[in-house]
Amino acid sequence: MTTAVVVGGGPNGLAAAIAMAAEGVSVTVLEAADEVGGGARSSEAILPGLLHDHCSAIHPMAIGSQFLSRFGLDRHGLTWRWPDIDCVHPLDGGSAGVLHRSVGQTAAGLGRDGSRWQRAFGYPASRFDALNEDIMGPLLRVPHHPLKLARFGAPTVLPASTFARVFRTEEGRALFGGVAAHAFRPLHYPMTSAIGMGIIAAGHRHGWAVAEGGTQSITNAMVALLTDLGGKIETGVPVQTASQLPPADVTMFDLAPSAVAGILGDRLPRRILRAFNRFRRGPGAFKVDFAVDGGVPWTNPDAHRAGTVHVAGSYSELAATEREIHAGRMPERPFVLIGQQYLADPQRSAGNVHPVWTYAHVPNGYTGDATKAIIAQIERFAPGFRERIVGSAVRSTTQMAAYNLNYVGGDIMTGSKDIRQLTFGPRITLSPYTIGLPGMYICSAATPPGPGAHGMCGANAATLALSYLARRA
Repeated sequence: MTTAVVVGGGPNGLAAAIAMAAEGVSVTVLEAADEVGGGARSSEAILPGLLHDHCSAIHPMAIGSQFLSRFGLDRHGLTWRWPDIDCVHPLDGGSAGVLHRSVGQTAAGLGRDGSRWQRAFGYPASRFDALNEDIMGPLLRVPHHPLKLARFGAPTVLPASTFARVFRTEEGRALFGGVAAHAFRPLHYPMTSAIGMGIIAAGHRHGWAVAEGGTQSITNAMVALLTDLGGKIETGVPVQTASQLPPADVTMFDLAPSAVAGILGDRLPRRILRAFNRFRRGPGAFKVDFAVDGGVPWTNPDAHRAGTVHVAGSYSELAATEREIHAGRMPERPFVLIGQQYLADPQRSAGNVHPVWTYAHVPNGYTGDATKAIIAQIERFAPGFRERIVGSAVRSTTQMAAYNLNYVGGDIMTGSKDIRQLTFGPRITLSPYTIGLPGMYICSAATPPGPGAHGMCGANAATLALSYLARRA
């Protein structure tokens, strides 16, 4: 029987395993931690009954994932839930940029920027399912929908700072900038519009959904499906050297490139070993979960209904903050992302105490404590927040790396999404999943299309692996 080993059991490793098991391959997943899921896990971190997502939390890219749709994970317990409002970016003074699932509703709330928002995102949102076939794989390939991709893709090469000038209101600029800042890149760099435009278009098509019962539900559904297909999972099995790899026809690595280099060493072609060891890391995330009595007392009324809130102030302040962290300096007022998943999924709360998920952008490997800065930023737009906190749980950049070995220095993106790495992945090649050894592939979020619980990095790599097996047959 044809066999495969997947090293690493995050969403991409599980996706690769499922895709191969569905074609009759005997698959074993080896996970170093005591449970699979990587960043797609949830637990009662502070109080009994209060459910917090560990990392991955809001899923505009996952809900439309070709992989998740293909395998119908709803049959294995995955249910999506939506908040009333997808995202709010509050400003000093009480106003805010408000992102609704509907392009028209979003545009209507942006005043004189409404027509500009409609022109920017109406087309890609209406055609997102077709665009998804191209943007959720390697960028340098013959596209399935070249004309649609060209129309969508032309603005994505711009710096976010340039694209933001399309908007005349502070609300419009800040709303776009906050989503673009998910790239963890200085917003004046080329191609920083790409991730923001992709997330916004996906959200206008499918919404910023959460998984009922926590992001853990995505992992649980994938595990159930893999088990049904005959796949096996072994936890608490770290792989640090090539000698620890079981014999297999295919070996997949849901690991950071540096970890693959550490395992395989000189077995890798020299140019690939060098590229993997030089793989650039992005800034870090400093995460704090809060238990909040009565929820966050936002000044802006729409923020009370939003699944995600971006706390960063104006666009210019946000841009300055991202420049600081990229330069290795901790800003006084960091960009803070807040998740209020309980608004869409009330079972996550314990009575009137609600789980509030947050993280701040910080320099990679930041050794300080960003908790006070996070609280101060929220308090800035929600006076009285501090008094409502009844418990908290911190995960620093160091603890992030210990929690998930791919998150070196708190880098939850698994690598800097600069032009080269966003375009090519871990090395300059037209085949970002291959590593120069027959039957071996990398399938982590370091490869296209990048981070998220969509599983597409693993699914794309598995397609190559299955082609390799077919040629051998």
